[in-house]
Amino acid sequence: MTIKLNHLHIKTKTPEKTAKFYVETFGAKITSESPTGGYRVDLDGLSLNITDLHPTQKREQCYGMEHIAMDTDELDSVVAKLKAQGIGILEETVVTGNRRVCFFEGPDGVQLEFIEMKK
Repeated sequence: MTIKLNHLHIKTKTPEKTAKFYVETFGAKITSESPTGGYRVDLDGLSLNITDLHPTQKREQCYGMEHIAMDTDELDSVVAKLKAQGIGILEETVVTGNRRVCFFEGPDGVQLEFIEMKK
């Protein structure tokens, strides 16, 4: 099973202003802008997703550093392992690019996400 960091997600009421902060303050580069007003930013090799709250997501969302996302090539087995460990699943859904994802609870309320990356 392969797992690697995909991105850190920052949710804000002002995605453009927040993206500009990372560009101007840290020299980050905007690598893409979504039609819904979100940004993908490269901060020296660390990908940041910067968006407002997503109206289609059903789980509780918050502003700030919202979740840590990791890629996996075996989403079903990773989700089964989480469930077997009694870890709370917050939402299983499909996102942009028709990728399946699973949001789950980490320690101290940190939200984590696995993104299925097909080989």
